[in-house]
Amino acid sequence: MANERLSSLLIEAGFLDRAGTVGRKRFARAVSESPAARTAGRSYSHTYVSRWIAGTVPRDDATRTAIAQAVGAALGRTVALDELGFRRPTTADPQAGLAYPGSAEDGVVATAQLLDADLASAPVVLSAPTNVAAWNEASVSWLVGSQPPVGDRTEGPSRIGLSDVQRLRTMRETFDRLDSTFGGAHARNSLVQYLRTELPLLLRAAGTADVRRALFAAAGESTQLAAWMAYDAGLHGIAQRYFIQALGLADAGEDRLLAASILDAMSHQASFLGRYREAANMARAARLGTDSIGIPILTSHFHIMEARALARIGDADACDRAMGSAVHHFEQRRAGDEPAWISYFDRTEMAAELAHCHRDLGRADVAVEHAQRALASASGEYVRSDFFVTMVLADSLIDRGDLDEGCRVAADALEVGEGLRSARYSSYVDEFRERLVRHRRSTAVRTFADSARHLRLWRPAE
Repeated sequence: MANERLSSLLIEAGFLDRAGTVGRKRFARAVSESPAARTAGRSYSHTYVSRWIAGTVPRDDATRTAIAQAVGAALGRTVALDELGFRRPTTADPQAGLAYPGSAEDGVVATAQLLDADLASAPVVLSAPTNVAAWNEASVSWLVGSQPPVGDRTEGPSRIGLSDVQRLRTMRETFDRLDSTFGGAHARNSLVQYLRTELPLLLRAAGTADVRRALFAAAGESTQLAAWMAYDAGLHGIAQRYFIQALGLADAGEDRLLAASILDAMSHQASFLGRYREAANMARAARLGTDSIGIPILTSHFHIMEARALARIGDADACDRAMGSAVHHFEQRRAGDEPAWISYFDRTEMAAELAHCHRDLGRADVAVEHAQRALASASGEYVRSDFFVTMVLADSLIDRGDLDEGCRVAADALEVGEGLRSARYSSYVDEFRERLVRHRRSTAVRTFADSARHLRLWRPAE
């Protein structure tokens, strides 16, 4: 397949006409005279150039670097390797995306590498486990403010304005709706493809400091969504890496609140994976990093994420304090203060979070009360969230001995979950299944198990 991106760059740099038939020898000389080629003792003919344009990928880093240097010298700007349009490698750096970026450009490079590895289905990244040290390093790096913010940029592959920022945000909202309705696995690959096509070019474009900061923040939001979708699909290693790069992008964009919410999301993932101490610490770091800003609704969410982790540990006293703080700050919220992306966190969502905490602390009656309140006020817009709290209600009903109602509620939830693609669904179902083991001789439980056999979410564990 022809490398249209490379052809476009060569035309822009003046090496080719638009027919792509001239200038190959001149470009070959430019590549041969680049610092990378001279250091490696390499030289190239027009035949090499024809092959590169036709889609052949240079095997060695020196050649790829030489091409980037030759194009960059003609354009008067730095050209990154991921701009050259070469096919994505089937192998990837096992450490891709794990390190918190030290600069805006480091973040762009790491994000592009991660997206490439994802699209290539590189096993060392796609199937990688999470790395506890990477969570800790990202939290500390963000707290101490190790990354300089972006400024004006006068050179780049294009020039951006606020319309580009809005376009990126609109696309993120579109994918977010698909994620909420059908699960993270449904449209994840489409989002990754879109981000790989758009983000590196936009983030390297020329623009004013204000526009570029807004763009980096929007890129952080979009990359965070890629993380959530990977997390929901059960791809936890790459989800962690997307979260880390999203945190860096938000930091480069000087959006402290967004960055803290990304750290808060990382806490959510850590709790799901059983890393409760790390989860509580990341929620606290998010709160600590935004203390001077003081947006009550965000502070409330940071407290409730800490409470979720503490409930799993079984630390009832600390969890109660965190829940109390979450409710207190929630009641202090002021309309218009909060960013648009936290608007989902309303009384319904708070009730659902409290239900999770009380279920995990063994307070079945209180958990039932909060779960029922959440479901009674649910709009139906967030299908996945409704499923989760419905399963929490089913768990709590079983825990307090109401087997018939617990099984009925679970059966309804499983029917809803048939059209959704989310690995987290299976986790909730597995927790419910474990509760049924001690009641396996119950008529209600046997009847439920028989009726659920045909349902996709119930079958895998049989």
